[in-house]
Amino acid sequence: MSRSRLPRRVLHHRFLSILPVILRHARVYFRHVKCWHTKEDRIAEVRALCWKWFRRLAEQGKDARQFPTVLADFAARAVHCGRRVYGQLKARDVMSERAQQMHGFGVQCLPSSTAAGYEHLYGKPQGQREQDAYEERLQDNTVTPPDEQAAFRIDFPAWRCGYDLRKRRIMDALALGHRTKDVARQFKMSAGRVSQLRRQFLTEWRRFVGDTAVPH
Repeated sequence: MSRSRLPRRVLHHRFLSILPVILRHARVYFRHVKCWHTKEDRIAEVRALCWKWFRRLAEQGKDARQFPTVLADFAARAVHCGRRVYGQLKARDVMSERAQQMHGFGVQCLPSSTAAGYEHLYGKPQGQREQDAYEERLQDNTVTPPDEQAAFRIDFPAWRCGYDLRKRRIMDALALGHRTKDVARQFKMSAGRVSQLRRQFLTEWRRFVGDTAVPH
């Protein structure tokens, strides 16, 4: 039966009848993923792909309720290889899970300020290395005068500490140049909310340093 003869609500009802099988298979397939957020992202992608393919099969007159496990397995394998509902993850983007899996590397945020305490530097094996990496980000700055750089190194940590941990992490991701949609995906929020926070951070930073251009 073609899709034109089946209302969307009917297709959705039929898909819901096999959804528990799909979710159970996805959770088993990605049971070795340690990060809870990453695991849930992949399970959600499996569910979305299955729904997309379920409708496509219905258009061809096929009822995927007859093989839900096969459908779920194909979707899980596709997600594992970088397939997403909106397209394929890039193989040459260092922020892409696909690229990280293919080449066996990972990424992490650099520290957001040089105001690192003794415990941060020496309480973990990579503390000093992270600090050195942050210094490398600043050493090539030939635009900002030295006095303003020094003021920034003092003011920014003090201003940043006024936010909770989650907002500081969002702030760090934006400071590293990550795209709005990538930050939104990472922190499970809308792109509009990320843009709103970006403007809020800018306004409050300017107010903190006494920028008279800040609108009231």
